[in-house]
Amino acid sequence: MKTYSAKPSEVVKKWWIIDATDLILGRLASNIATILRGKHKPTYTPNIDCGDNVIVINAEKIHLTGNKRLDKVYNRHTGYPGGIKQTTPNEILNKAHPHRVVEKAVERMISRNPLGTAQMRKLYVYAGSEHPHAGQNPVVLDVASKNRKNKKGTE
Repeated sequence: MKTYSAKPSEVVKKWWIIDATDLILGRLASNIATILRGKHKPTYTPNIDCGDNVIVINAEKIHLTGNKRLDKVYNRHTGYPGGIKQTTPNEILNKAHPHRVVEKAVERMISRNPLGTAQMRKLYVYAGSEHPHAGQNPVVLDVASKNRKNKKGTE
């Protein structure tokens, strides 16, 4: 008996589309991270990028449980002394780039190395319902039906 190890040329990549309307952010992000890494496939190999491409639409309609929308804080540093900047998910979602909340949540669930960077390149997040990837024929993935807690109002 030998352990199967997938080669990059053997990996078949699919395209998935997820509608984030009324979904809980953390649960959505963990499902997306699983697909990007390829852990949903029986041919998963940890050192090979065997994940699929994921398109997320309606990212502006995402929900956070509890008071996280106002209390959670994202920190960044400008590189200058005293340059710590803070923002909340509410501020990001109400401004010009609401898709960044979903991107950041998924990014923090992917490993921080060259393989993780390659996996994150396969994530496409859009604030509205329009996307330019119709030519790839993405398959609709219904995350809300996987668990009743994945959707707002059904906790």
